[in-house]
Amino acid sequence: MQLVYEASDILEAHIVAGMLRSRHLEVYVDGHYLHGAIGEMAPTGFARVYVSEEDFALAWQLVEDYKKAE
Repeated sequence: MQLVYEASDILEAHIVAGMLRSRHLEVYVDGHYLHGAIGEMAPTGFARVYVSEEDFALAWQLVEDYKKAE
């Protein structure tokens, strides 16, 4: 799996993952429990979205389109 997006939080990671899954891409979201390990620090930058290597090019383009629309 390849990293395609580093989200600001776990909710955003799942939004992006859902967008990619709607295009039938294989997606994995990582970082669900990392924010609990850092105590009082803000839980940002730990949620990551991965896709399979064969889906990476399309996923990258979809993520770029998503970022432009923000």
